[in-house]
Amino acid sequence: MLLIKNGYVIDPLSGRKGIYDLLIENKVIKRIAPFIDDEDLSEEEKKGLETIYADNMMIAPGLVDIHVHFRDPGFTYKEDIYTGAKAAAKGGYTTVVLMANTKPVVDNEETLSYVMNRGRETDIHVYTCASITKGLQGKELSDMQTLKQAGAVGFTDDGIPLLDGELAAAAMKQAKELQVPLSFHEENPEFITHNGINQGKASAYFDIEGSPRAAEIDLIYRDLELATELDAPINIQHISTREGVELVRQAKLDLIRKHQIELPLPKSNENMTDISNQTFLNQSVTQIIPMKAAQSISIHAEATPHHFSLTEAATIEQGALAKMNPPLRTEQDRQAIIKGLRDNTIDIIATDHAPHSAEEKAKPITEAPSGIIGLETALPLGITNLVKPGHLTYMELLAKMTINPARLYHLDCGYIAEGGPADLVIFTDTPQTITSFQSKSHNSPFTGQTLSGEVQYTICNGKIIYQKEG
Repeated sequence: MLLIKNGYVIDPLSGRKGIYDLLIENKVIKRIAPFIDDEDLSEEEKKGLETIYADNMMIAPGLVDIHVHFRDPGFTYKEDIYTGAKAAAKGGYTTVVLMANTKPVVDNEETLSYVMNRGRETDIHVYTCASITKGLQGKELSDMQTLKQAGAVGFTDDGIPLLDGELAAAAMKQAKELQVPLSFHEENPEFITHNGINQGKASAYFDIEGSPRAAEIDLIYRDLELATELDAPINIQHISTREGVELVRQAKLDLIRKHQIELPLPKSNENMTDISNQTFLNQSVTQIIPMKAAQSISIHAEATPHHFSLTEAATIEQGALAKMNPPLRTEQDRQAIIKGLRDNTIDIIATDHAPHSAEEKAKPITEAPSGIIGLETALPLGITNLVKPGHLTYMELLAKMTINPARLYHLDCGYIAEGGPADLVIFTDTPQTITSFQSKSHNSPFTGQTLSGEVQYTICNGKIIYQKEG
């Protein structure tokens, strides 16, 4: 039994916030109250009681990441399910959803079973997607019904865009029938000469062609049209362009009108407090999409911490260490992503945790693989770049890192309630300098940076699975 005392609870599902004590027993939260005295506990409850004093700390649902690469099977020199779970726990994550681009691909029951069984051996909840198409080849749909019955929680060809529009539509129809989400990596390779580097100042610096914004815009436009027509459950992954954000915004508003969901009147930018709104495409009004409305429609979108924190300047400064797909783009794009998070166009924050070895990242810029690790820096980056500047409240940030991704994948997690799962993160907003990682790989452009926010404890299934040293 575990008693957590005097922590400031933030629960986006119920809206509860304030100082509470939590009593945990048998993997669930038994009691939430302003004060729980151990004298009030029965002798049975006192046996083996462990107490955490969370004064000046915040308590939130365990974080949920629906876009993670643990590289297992096939690439375990970069990461494996065990080390990935350790990295997740250090970052405050108690639930992750893995991508299917392993070797072999998760397009069959045997590989799916391997991943799920390995996940059960860790301290966190590990779920996985299966691939939309067999072998990630984009030619033939996987057996989605069988794979869902075997435990896949969603489908994605992440890492490889699905170029066949008719096949994408067929997948959407099946996903709607099966009530599972499809997640789309939106980069049309026909536009790209060198991936991972923005076509602009970064590509000019490296004297290469780079990846233009049109590559993302093209496929986002196609998939939003299909999903709006079919009312299919889709997630647009790791948005990097302001045009992509605007396309999602308009598609969401169209669906909300289609389903006759009421929206509040647009708010004037003059009433907004952050100066960054002045750069948002010179719009005079901002249409806020209520979270309830965003959750009741089928189109969802995610942003990564690196895309709302960095621009192509980081790629110029750090080279392959800040190379990712889609690439870091301009400050105007970064601000548009922040606006999308603020008005609920983007309802999910996901890390796209993508480990690579130091040897791979040391290759020339056009040969090094794209991607960075992200589980251990996501919460501090959200606090530093979204909460501290006033773009989001803690409640809003945590909604995008807990209950929203959990709902998309129909997972019983991401909230704090009596009788609910005892999956929690306890953290402070104090500064920390990023120096070390639990991940097997260390490919992060944030190493050496001082960020606000530090996980003190991660609790999963009622057990402390991570505790800050000292």
